[in-house]
Amino acid sequence: MPEPLRFVRPFRVRQYECDMYGHVNNANYLRYMQEAAIEASAAAGYDMARYNELGTLWLPHRTEIEYLQPLVYGDAFEIHTWVEDFRRVRSRRAYEFRRNGETAARASTDWVYLGAEGRRPVSIPTEMMAAFFPAGAPAEAARREPFPAAPPPPPVVVRRAHTVAWRDVDPAGHVNNANYLSLVEDTAMDVGRAFGWSLARMLERGLAWVIRQARIEYRQQARYADALETSTYLGGIRRSSAQRWYFVRLAETGDLAAQLLVQYVLIDLKTNRPAAIPDDLRRDFAPNVAVRPAGEGA
Repeated sequence: MPEPLRFVRPFRVRQYECDMYGHVNNANYLRYMQEAAIEASAAAGYDMARYNELGTLWLPHRTEIEYLQPLVYGDAFEIHTWVEDFRRVRSRRAYEFRRNGETAARASTDWVYLGAEGRRPVSIPTEMMAAFFPAGAPAEAARREPFPAAPPPPPVVVRRAHTVAWRDVDPAGHVNNANYLSLVEDTAMDVGRAFGWSLARMLERGLAWVIRQARIEYRQQARYADALETSTYLGGIRRSSAQRWYFVRLAETGDLAAQLLVQYVLIDLKTNRPAAIPDDLRRDFAPNVAVRPAGEGA
């Protein structure tokens, strides 16, 4: 396969990018990725001004990220990023977060190339492909695998209403892709309280849920002041991990704006190591567990 143009962007973690556990907030990884992608494109000759001239833009269709080691305040790290492939109107970009030579996270985003007016997919120009693959563009990538199918919902599904705020919207005029991860984090806190496991109770037990992996599929754009409803349930529970589905819908029409499949790990806050899920926690969440495990496994 031809070698892609690679780009490295250094970052340093700022204090306000961290959560109360002292780790970089999950959504901020996506914000780092977005910044790295914009600068990588500019380095290839396609900055924002060039896209404005072309009357086109890239919007994410799907993002997958795996968190391997937590980044904390003051950490210096690099994002290594490159284009993996092209399809007619889509391109997948890979990312690696490297700190002191070790991989802290890895991710990919499947981008769709659109006309700025009308937001319809348009074919990626061959000269653009050549810019990202100087040694020659690869053959068109195989068709993407579909997003995993969700299991049937359980007896109790937790729902949360949210109105899109000004801070949620980016220059493209819709909810920024990273903000969907922030939205489901807020929903997760509501879920804990709904089943008697508030943040305070978790901290008393010395336990915390952390995200190990997240898959996000963006289906329809949500805009400022749109009313959203997020519904969620567990796809399955294992010894120290749990799989949770989230569905973000436009409340007025019921259309799906985004769906997320999130893998959580329960950790002991003293050791930062995985902890066995207590029997009482399993029992309390049982009504929110899907009728059958999801195909991906929990």
